[in-house]
Amino acid sequence: MLQQLRDNTIRYILIVIGIVIGALSLIVFLQPLDIAPAGVAGASTLLNELFDTPIGLMIFLLNIPIQLAGYAMLPNGARVIMRSVVIILVFSVVVDNLGPLVPEGGLSDDRMLNALFGGITGGLGLGLIYRAGATFGGTSTLALILQRRFGFPMSTTFLCTDTLIIIAAGLVYGWEGALYSAISLFTAGLATDYVLEGPSVIRTAMIITDKPEEVAQRVFAGLQRGATSWKIKGEYTGVERAMLYVTVARSQVRDLKDEVSQVDPNAFIVIGMGHAAYGAGFRRVRRLEA
Repeated sequence: MLQQLRDNTIRYILIVIGIVIGALSLIVFLQPLDIAPAGVAGASTLLNELFDTPIGLMIFLLNIPIQLAGYAMLPNGARVIMRSVVIILVFSVVVDNLGPLVPEGGLSDDRMLNALFGGITGGLGLGLIYRAGATFGGTSTLALILQRRFGFPMSTTFLCTDTLIIIAAGLVYGWEGALYSAISLFTAGLATDYVLEGPSVIRTAMIITDKPEEVAQRVFAGLQRGATSWKIKGEYTGVERAMLYVTVARSQVRDLKDEVSQVDPNAFIVIGMGHAAYGAGFRRVRRLEA
């Protein structure tokens, strides 16, 4: 009971922070310099430019048919849509009420800075909401419908909707504005991935050696890291050897190479990049309860 309360508290703290950051991204960096964000927020920004409609209100209204479709077409649609509806409503209110409190024209008149920081902050906000197990609705819900019902990859849906927003931004703001929107969308994607996956803090190594037991023991003794091994055969030479798979911290790569070379100077080592490792010796697996 206490664990569930703790998880729900963390979940809603992340959602609130994500909403505020996402709203600030829109009203501080993007909208004042005529840069359209992704999805329904981007469409609402363009409508604001054309017809002076409130951005938050239009975000809410444009989401109504999408969320109704999600409710009707998604398995457990009510559960999937409920958090998104609350987030959309709160986000719409925050956007329309924070607007008068920020400096008119934003913090800078440099469109490149605004595109970059608007994308970064928007991606951070979106990533926090994704980590809480929710979405901003809009094109996220649409992508989920198309994936579940018709098998379309979600990335394809986002690509299509983002492309349409960029084209529309070009028609409304000019093609230079469309380019800045594209920069903002790209940096937002990077920031979202960073929040979801974290920094790249581990490295993986595949070690092909004739002395697998000695190398594994040396790695364990010197780095306190285990290894997994299996037999392989080189297709060019036809020689059977062993391959070890080892996961180490980024700071241990140099030590790993030194330890292996001490045992088998002819070992073949391939170092790969990873974001995080979970389990013994690394991070503990944590999950927010639904």
